Amino acid sequence: MKKISIGSWAYTIGPYATNPVAWEEVIQKVKELGFDGVELGGFPPHPNPDNMPKKEQREACKKQLAKLGLGWSGLAADLWKQRLLDTDDNSAYLDCFRKNLQFCVDLGIPAIRVDAISPPTIFEKVDADTARKRAVKTWKVCAAEAADKGVRVTWEFEPGFAFNKPSDVLRIVDEVGDDNFGVLFDTCHGYMVAVTGARQPGKKEVLPGGVVELARKLRGKINHVHLIDSDGTLHGGETSTHAPFGKGKINFDELLPELAKNDVDWWTIDLCFWPDAWAITADSKKAVDKLNKKYG
Repeated sequence: MKKISIGSWAYTIGPYATNPVAWEEVIQKVKELGFDGVELGGFPPHPNPDNMPKKEQREACKKQLAKLGLGWSGLAADLWKQRLLDTDDNSAYLDCFRKNLQFCVDLGIPAIRVDAISPPTIFEKVDADTARKRAVKTWKVCAAEAADKGVRVTWEFEPGFAFNKPSDVLRIVDEVGDDNFGVLFDTCHGYMVAVTGARQPGKKEVLPGGVVELARKLRGKINHVHLIDSDGTLHGGETSTHAPFGKGKINFDELLPELAKNDVDWWTIDLCFWPDAWAITADSKKAVDKLNKKYG
């Protein structure tokens, strides 16, 4: 059986940006619903490196979660103000990454999420090969430094960011070539990338076997999993719609047996940008519990 967590960002961004759910309320509900842990969106108002700069603050946060019998599945690091693909100077990015990496170490968080930051339109300004080499060079450093601290690096691909074709994902993870670097496979993003080719620049690249084929191609390279359905649409024309379970097109009975072949301890529910995420959290947990009993 997999351990089940939920991403706290669902309650702080998008429709919740002006009225976020307090951290204490989130973790209490997570406990009450029988989750094993939480995946931290490391940006205000929830715990993050900047609002918890002191060791004692971080230790208190760590103990707060442990007291509830909960664990951490990962950190969605706030790297979005940094530049990755459109500059040769990766020093500011690495400084921010290291700040978040230390935060992981202090709280005992086992994984740190990264993404390409720039939208796919970046290739109108930057050559794709140049951009890819910059990402690979930087993530090689991140993977090595995180390995030294016992934290794995997981890259989330999606339609809203550059390198959103199946071949892009395979190539980049191979070129980074570090056992401590892998793919964060979000099921709705996997569907949009492999089935609809959403926001792919140039000629669309989709797979005959859809999201299951993409998962199969990435077998052994996936080191983190987010679960949510997809209705085949984009949220705001940018990122994949994170549709509630049963409201989309993903056949989890086909996909999860393949995803389960990866060495992943946690399955994280991702309700990002869903307008009533708080209200459907309980139903989402029940849906994943059923899947976990079958395929976990």
